[in-house]
Amino acid sequence: MTAFINHFTFEFRTGIRNKQLLLMNYLFPLGFFLMMGFVMGGINPLFVDNMTPAMVVFGVLAATLLGIPDPLVNARENGIFRSYKINGVPSISILTIPALTTMLHLLIVTVIITATAPLLFDAPSPVNWFNYAIIFVALAFAMAGISVLIGVISPNSRVTIMYSQLFFIPSILLAGMMFPFDMLPEAAGKIAQLLPATQAMNAFKGLAMGGMADFNPWGSVIALITSSVLSFGLAVFLFSWDSRNTERRAHPLLALLCLLPFVISMFIG
Repeated sequence: MTAFINHFTFEFRTGIRNKQLLLMNYLFPLGFFLMMGFVMGGINPLFVDNMTPAMVVFGVLAATLLGIPDPLVNARENGIFRSYKINGVPSISILTIPALTTMLHLLIVTVIITATAPLLFDAPSPVNWFNYAIIFVALAFAMAGISVLIGVISPNSRVTIMYSQLFFIPSILLAGMMFPFDMLPEAAGKIAQLLPATQAMNAFKGLAMGGMADFNPWGSVIALITSSVLSFGLAVFLFSWDSRNTERRAHPLLALLCLLPFVISMFIG
């Protein structure tokens, strides 16, 4: 337990001292929040109604997808995991500690956004704070799990970027962050339900912000939690200590099972 706490503390401090992680954890999401508040609020008044959850979701996406996978790939390629193995560090600690420290940074960013959005941009505050917290935790766990899984299955940093962008860019466009989900064509809406960000925005809207959900909001929360469990489980199962070891327990495509809860939600939501 002492080793776990020391490792956690080191990773948390790294997230503040490392310029790249500081950018992804704090500067990028908070800077984007301010820019969207001053610019998008004037262009599209409807954006302000969903601004707080949208910027929280964006912060989670940025910190996890753009901040977690690449350090995992670099550590594996540089042989750091081999030294961990020699010193008895379990793979589950290697995978969960970056996720947990990133979630702690995200909690700080979420508090800042939630507290300042009503003051700076007259954005509505959550009407149900308990549900708001539950949805944030479910989304953070789901995206941290998916990001860790991307880091595990990616053979190099270039592929990591491609996998991360497959989630990041469609989420910005389709998840209901920039414009309402119900404005999407039906086919695009169904595809958007495969994205954790869409599920989170739907849950925030229906359970925390006092709006009308576009589909089953509690189903969205369950899908996020289930996906997080699948993602971390698959990451541990597919984990490789050494990039030189080409033998895997299973094909990397098995990682797509992390999307199964969203596929189910798409058909029953």
